[in-house]
Amino acid sequence: MGAARRRSEDGRAARRIDFYDDPEAPEANSLVPSVNVVVVNDEGEILMIRRSDNGNWAVPGGAIDLGESVGEAARRETLEESGIECEITGLAGIYSDPRHVILYTSNGEARQEFSIVLTARPMRGEPTPGDESAEVRWVPVPSLGELTMDRSMRLRVNDYLSRQESPVIA
Repeated sequence: MGAARRRSEDGRAARRIDFYDDPEAPEANSLVPSVNVVVVNDEGEILMIRRSDNGNWAVPGGAIDLGESVGEAARRETLEESGIECEITGLAGIYSDPRHVILYTSNGEARQEFSIVLTARPMRGEPTPGDESAEVRWVPVPSLGELTMDRSMRLRVNDYLSRQESPVIA
């Protein structure tokens, strides 16, 4: 069940709260490998989702399940969150900054960032919201700056756009 549908013990909707280099951040109590996928269509637009749990825009992504490869997780998360089937084309970066802590209010998990960011191209499907996405759309690169994103997501998108010769390791 996606974060957007989870409820805390008191019945309130679960939220995701991102902290970066914040003295008020809870101490991390987990590290979960995850993926993010920068899907780019033939027009050069990037597939973006507006997350249901915090309202911010992001590229599709989520935790890698046991028994699943990085590529399988990337394809599954993209399809679940956006309705788009994709083909993985490369590695953009790996992000594991311990100053980025993600608090999930449904269970008190405070997760240290650990995300493998892949690139992909769409194969089929239409942008369609899922359980964890309130909105999905193809966004032209010049319009990305207008979207509200968490600091770490903005960093990942900007790193992708800067087209490093080798993947970013941060």
